[in-house]
Amino acid sequence: MLDIKLIRQNPDIIDINMERRGSIDRPSAVIIELDQRLRSEQTRMQTAQAERNRLAKEFGQQKREGKDTTGNIAASEQLKHDLAASETAAKNLEEELYKIMAMLPNILLDDVPEGKSESDNVVLRTWGTPRTFAFTPRAHDELGATLGLMDFERAAKISGARFVALYGKLAQLERAIARFMLDIHVKEFGYTEVYPPYLVLEKTLQGTGHLPKFREDMFATNSGHMLISTAEVSLTALVGDEILPAAKLPLRLCAYSPCFRSEAGAAGKDTRGMVRNHQFTKVELVSLTMPNQTNDEHERMTNAAETILQKLELPYRVIALCTGDMGFQSSKTYDLEVWLPSQETYREISSCSQCGDFQTRRLNARYRGEDGKPALMNSLNGSGLAVGRTLVAILENYQNADGSVTIPNVLIPYMDGQTIIEPTQNPIG
Repeated sequence: MLDIKLIRQNPDIIDINMERRGSIDRPSAVIIELDQRLRSEQTRMQTAQAERNRLAKEFGQQKREGKDTTGNIAASEQLKHDLAASETAAKNLEEELYKIMAMLPNILLDDVPEGKSESDNVVLRTWGTPRTFAFTPRAHDELGATLGLMDFERAAKISGARFVALYGKLAQLERAIARFMLDIHVKEFGYTEVYPPYLVLEKTLQGTGHLPKFREDMFATNSGHMLISTAEVSLTALVGDEILPAAKLPLRLCAYSPCFRSEAGAAGKDTRGMVRNHQFTKVELVSLTMPNQTNDEHERMTNAAETILQKLELPYRVIALCTGDMGFQSSKTYDLEVWLPSQETYREISSCSQCGDFQTRRLNARYRGEDGKPALMNSLNGSGLAVGRTLVAILENYQNADGSVTIPNVLIPYMDGQTIIEPTQNPIG
């Protein structure tokens, strides 16, 4: 949520931001008008309440002196009616203003590259050299079928499209990847591991900016809860309505969790394989900082995600997203894209974003500064990494001509010393 004071002082900032993001909306005039009407109504309420208090005091004096109070009573009743009308009008204006404000994206930082779409994103650096194969590399879903351990058909039978069942060594590999990632982030980068709730209240999703904007992408229950689309939601919301000591910041949290997304806007995209499923797992990184720590923390978080890919020896590149390809909550984002041999291209495996006080204002998450006054924290989040997509990248980059897959060296201890996954028969048949 943006600061209404910022919009009052500089209404053009909203329209300029929408233009940079490629939107035709120019909402500043509507926001300013609603805000002025709301403030006028609030002023009327205050004036009416003050007058009502004065009349109440005067009524007492009239009673004590035995004077006629008819006029006072009539005026008080009128003020009571006017006050109720103003309260209703103010509430309606407040709700209308909130609906618009809640749909405004974050303000982009000045150094975000200008552009209209992902084709305008900027490659910052590339790491590793894609492997040259002596055979035609297979896609991960073909490899999974050859291994007999990746099952889309039975998953579809029980859950529909965009689900997968992993068996045996592939299921173990998925778990090994997550354990490896958590160990690196906790032991080398000082993140605190959290086991977070996977079901959250709507107000939690509103606090992190996922609602109302992305409602159609969420899975809801009949209990008023919704399934998280990322552990970012739970981790960031942990500090809502709290004031932390400045010494606690940066606060670094990480979690391995399932993620649930309807992929409502992804019709026809990546319909095969594990790249875009309704259920997947991810190791998420979240940092809460003071504003002067945010830029350095963003680079540090991105480095933590890159370190995972480097240790797995997976070629990747780092992309600075342009203004037209930025996420709703983000003010600046780096994407990590891993090389997939079957597609002969890089595909997203992580996004690391700084959100400023966009989420913390909604959550009322603050810290106490040196002056003793509470101030809004900044929030950052990043995938460290998407586990399913990492599994995809390992299968494709470490495949062999006979359909087997070599285990990356750093994962061998997590695989009980196994060095290779060989084709086998599906355990169900």
